[in-house]
Amino acid sequence: MTKPILRLILGDQLNIHHSWFQTRSSNAEYVLMEVASEASYVKHHIQKILAFFLAMRHFRDELRAVGHTVRYISLDDPSNRQSFSANLQELLASGAYSAFEYQEPDEYRVAKELSALSKNAPIPTRLVSTEHFLTSPDFFASVFKGHKRYTMELFYREVRKKYDILMEGDKPQGDRWNFDSENRNKLPKEVVPPPPLEFPRDVSDLVELLTTKKIQSIGRVEPKRFIWPITRDESLKTLDYFCEHLLPHFGAYQDAMHTEHRTLYHSRLSFAMNVKLISPLEVIEAAVKAFNRSKGAITLPQIEGFVRQIAGWREFMRGVYWNHMPSYKTLNFLNASRPLPHYFWDGDTKMNCVRHAVEQSLEESYAHHIQRLMVTGNFCTLAGIDPDEVDAWYLGIYIDAIEWVQLPNTRGMSQFADGGIVGTKPYTSSAQYINKMSNYCSGCFYKNKEKFGERGCPFNTLYWDFLMRNRATLEKNPRIGMGYQLLAKMSDKDKKAISDRAADILEHIEEL
Repeated sequence: MTKPILRLILGDQLNIHHSWFQTRSSNAEYVLMEVASEASYVKHHIQKILAFFLAMRHFRDELRAVGHTVRYISLDDPSNRQSFSANLQELLASGAYSAFEYQEPDEYRVAKELSALSKNAPIPTRLVSTEHFLTSPDFFASVFKGHKRYTMELFYREVRKKYDILMEGDKPQGDRWNFDSENRNKLPKEVVPPPPLEFPRDVSDLVELLTTKKIQSIGRVEPKRFIWPITRDESLKTLDYFCEHLLPHFGAYQDAMHTEHRTLYHSRLSFAMNVKLISPLEVIEAAVKAFNRSKGAITLPQIEGFVRQIAGWREFMRGVYWNHMPSYKTLNFLNASRPLPHYFWDGDTKMNCVRHAVEQSLEESYAHHIQRLMVTGNFCTLAGIDPDEVDAWYLGIYIDAIEWVQLPNTRGMSQFADGGIVGTKPYTSSAQYINKMSNYCSGCFYKNKEKFGERGCPFNTLYWDFLMRNRATLEKNPRIGMGYQLLAKMSDKDKKAISDRAADILEHIEEL
């Protein structure tokens, strides 16, 4: 009898439409594994660990139900050596398999680990595509061949053309590629977003497993009410719900923040896409179909804003990641070195915006992109927090955080630690932006219009101090020239007051 091929499925490779699964035969055995090394390489949110394990277990059952042979190594399996390499070495040395195959890992460290394993494997090995993304790292490189720097807009347009998304011949629908200027509205008081679609389930047994195996985590979970979609069917229902109830107002309010409406009109599909339960193309196609049949109920700025996040930013970030790793992970353009304050772990701060964003993250393992970029990320940039600590926090706390998408978003777009590879400027602001886009400033201990004094908002003081501290590095950047022009108009007395107050804030940063 012919020995089967061993095929590895990682926890973020749950794509039932992959060509591997289109035929059923005894020639392949699939292996999935829950390993402590993956659950603890950073301190993850407990809901993130649970989501991965639940999604993997349901995917195992789905494969078995249609006749595939699956070996599943659970966290408490006595034979589990708690790492991909250690488990695979035993399997490959067992003599039970004719060859080993695995899909391209999305994370550099896993790719390196499995590549090293394959080179020393006692049987033939083969690497195959995940068949998931819209573009490849080579496509990314080809778009920018001959260009001095990356721009997401150029890349986004090429992806739109490649897949004929919202196009009319060679031109974009509406004769505009980007409606971002119409996607920056604060949520009006009279607008009440629909609640997010949830899938409550009891995860008490898995919570107990993590406790028994001493897997440390952050955040909170209600063991009898885990709400995230972790199957393909649930993910498709979430997509349908988004298209029907949320997409009509998505673009307009995608940058808004609100204490009572945490997810607003966001799809909450990022985990499902990042573990490949659904593909980016089918998400885009479903949204575009909803737009086309809406008879004007969904306007072009709404659908374009959504398409841009997936066909633009998501694919663009992956291209940056694979074209710049592993050095990208060490970049620290602004030489930031301050430790991450305690309130990123407990939410105990008088800064209303930071408290709401962090508490939501601890409770739900989720915050939308503006909360991540312009509240927590903005604060870390202004305060000069070490990007290594910022990376670890973002990678651990969010359910959708996988390094290929987290790292360029955090170290690049958020912290400007890459010196402008991702973004053309640091995404920093004073309290004015936060007040404009949210209700966070209402009732805050700090005064959003004040720069000085004990009650002056730290975002205001630190914004101007950030410009002064980094003048030599940033002053010639044309995207932030306005800030330096305004700074030049300030009196020396006010600038000294800002510097003195900022020094006090940073000295007592743990007390904010």
